[in-house]
Amino acid sequence: MIKRLISFLLLSFFILNQAKPANYTISNQSSNYVLDLNPFFVDTPNKSSLAGISGPDDKWPDEKTGFNKSAAIVLGTEAAIITGIMTSLYVSWYSGTETGDFHFYNDNNEWLQMDKFGHANSCYNFANIGYEALSMVGLDEKHSILYGAPLGITIMTMVEIFDALSSEWGFSWGDMGANIFGTGLFMAQQAYWHEQRLALKYSYHYSGCSKYDVKNPLTMERDYIMGKDGLDRLYEDYSGITIWLACDVKSLFMNDKSRYPSWLGWAIGYGAEGMTGEFNNNAPSGHVGDDGNWGRGWEDTPGHLTYMPNDARQRRLFLAPDIDISRIPCKNKTLKHVLRVLSAIKIPTPTLEYRPGEDRLAWHWLYF
Repeated sequence: MIKRLISFLLLSFFILNQAKPANYTISNQSSNYVLDLNPFFVDTPNKSSLAGISGPDDKWPDEKTGFNKSAAIVLGTEAAIITGIMTSLYVSWYSGTETGDFHFYNDNNEWLQMDKFGHANSCYNFANIGYEALSMVGLDEKHSILYGAPLGITIMTMVEIFDALSSEWGFSWGDMGANIFGTGLFMAQQAYWHEQRLALKYSYHYSGCSKYDVKNPLTMERDYIMGKDGLDRLYEDYSGITIWLACDVKSLFMNDKSRYPSWLGWAIGYGAEGMTGEFNNNAPSGHVGDDGNWGRGWEDTPGHLTYMPNDARQRRLFLAPDIDISRIPCKNKTLKHVLRVLSAIKIPTPTLEYRPGEDRLAWHWLYF
């Protein structure tokens, strides 16, 4: 699934680089103008705000408005790719499991909530990608937000529906809440400020927990729940992932005349470590297969498993400076859009760590 999403992003960027903003004209036959190549929207000169949300002075950036051919290509391509991803996902993940009625599943205590932070981060940055994609090909601010930003929550909601119809999982309100938060964080800021002053970012280091991947101690069956290879671990090795809330210090607290560098902010990070199972690290008890919420084992010698202690599961909090590459001055418009998307990755910096359970501070000269 993760590899398909990454392929989707790469293909989207390829299409965006080929698409060019359309040239279109404005008809001034009445006081309210209509875009000739705009079959879907009618805009008025005052550029009304998005869904009742108004920005400073209730004005949108002075941009071209309306739907254009390149935006239609981007949206159509995204729809086709999403359909392909969902079809492939259903065949590979769900077709071999029992299906039933729509039901719910409470997974709010899984992975010390790292999966919830991951959902919020994914939806936030997919919203950024969707917005930048349409903005890059000339669609105006309002419609780029309305039609681009819901990209992530669209994908994640479809996954939740699949889960709800599968006997092994269920619809998670915790996941949906995180999806809504991530999407809303992006859309609200873009609608009001026309920029992102608070951003969700991602970083990763290899935790070593993925070697604990033996699910069944009788058959030595592996399920690679923490990732089979390096690419999988980027999204499935929750013990090595950190999600950051980065603050743009200058735009939030200073005026434009300040000499404080706009690209230098601060970020608060959340992570966890030592997790080899969704809810605990304990060895399975009873009949293997009755419940999959145990820790996985490491086959240290043939036929023998060791399990990580359950008290190894530990939350982690971080404070670090943030280098925002999207704020670096750049004259090339396409490169600006690309930098805004790539800013989803937290650049390693010196970091202060606090572990609440151990009441201990740690210092990292460079933290990934």
